[in-house]
Amino acid sequence: MDDNPVIDMLGRRLRLAVIGGGPGSFIGAMHRAAARIDDRYEIVAGVLSSDPERSRSAAIAIGIDPARAYDSPESLFEAESARSDGVDVVAIMTPNDSHHRYALGALRHGFDVICDKPITNTLDEAVEVLEATRETGLVFCLTHNYTGYPMVRQARSMVADGLLGTMQLVQVEYVQGGKAAERDPDRAEADTVPWRYDPVRGGPSLVMGDIGTHAHNLVRFVTGLEVAQVSADVGHIVANRLVDDYAGALLRFDNGARGSFWVTQAAAGVENCLRLRVSGTKGTLEWMQESPTQLSFKPLGAPAEIRTPNGPGTLPLARRSSRIVAGHPEGFHEGFANIDSDAAEAIAARRAGVDPDPLALSFPSASDGVAGLAFVEAVITSSGSDGAWTTPR
Repeated sequence: MDDNPVIDMLGRRLRLAVIGGGPGSFIGAMHRAAARIDDRYEIVAGVLSSDPERSRSAAIAIGIDPARAYDSPESLFEAESARSDGVDVVAIMTPNDSHHRYALGALRHGFDVICDKPITNTLDEAVEVLEATRETGLVFCLTHNYTGYPMVRQARSMVADGLLGTMQLVQVEYVQGGKAAERDPDRAEADTVPWRYDPVRGGPSLVMGDIGTHAHNLVRFVTGLEVAQVSADVGHIVANRLVDDYAGALLRFDNGARGSFWVTQAAAGVENCLRLRVSGTKGTLEWMQESPTQLSFKPLGAPAEIRTPNGPGTLPLARRSSRIVAGHPEGFHEGFANIDSDAAEAIAARRAGVDPDPLALSFPSASDGVAGLAFVEAVITSSGSDGAWTTPR
């Protein structure tokens, strides 16, 4: 990534506003760092807290002009849309229940959108955002950031190129241990992020909205398959917990392939183990987030191989997603930045009236968000019917 296509097309960086992600927010700091890595954006405006005073002080602390440190997203939309040097893009990293409202507000004021997952809390809301995106012709990027890892993109390309043959089996798991403690963990974390434990604000299933959507998106991104039916069980492992911390499902895909899915945040001692195995008629690929620079390829009747970023056999989509020579690790920040940078190229191309590099269109979109919410809804519905096979709508 030596060149800067945004500056090539527009003669400047994209002007970015951030909504949410203020003091103490992990994802807010991640969004801001990722936006800066490839020099595609400059952060010029923001609303970093629902508390006006905290919002203003936090915005100033990250270098935003006090005149563009707003009290609310609505005031940001109005003021910035009226400026000749107003923002181009709005990044939303607020509690889940506000994604729908802020995304629609941004789109209707003419701003391209980068939004944290899940796209909304409900499928109907997600469809409304998708329709608004199509009506306005604006870019909507959903930050399922694991699809930004070079070796995940390598896996996608290998599947698309037919190196695995016809897809037959898919296994995905996303296992965390942060909510494994039996000591009233809901109340402890609710003190800092109470919205996660409120089904109205956090969504109907904590574990599905938080990490289940990531696992589902990873499967779709790599395989190109859609879940046709699901037989699921959702609930909690920790006694007396009021929110879901576990979900497991059997999957049937649209091409006849079979699969399994399980996610939990209550596996004691586990950190952040997102793992994918996909098998076709010609071989198998395996990838694990905690070792993100290694992609295992096991071809039928031949020795196993390990693919690495910029190593031998790296395909174009993975190559454009790596910044340094082979043997030097890149990780979470860089994967996140790949999503943001691809979106920036698409946004700049739209504004310049030119076609973007097709490889830049690999970032998750509003349609991916709709598919994710349809899957969440089907999993919950199936679980409520004792695991009955359910088709996502």
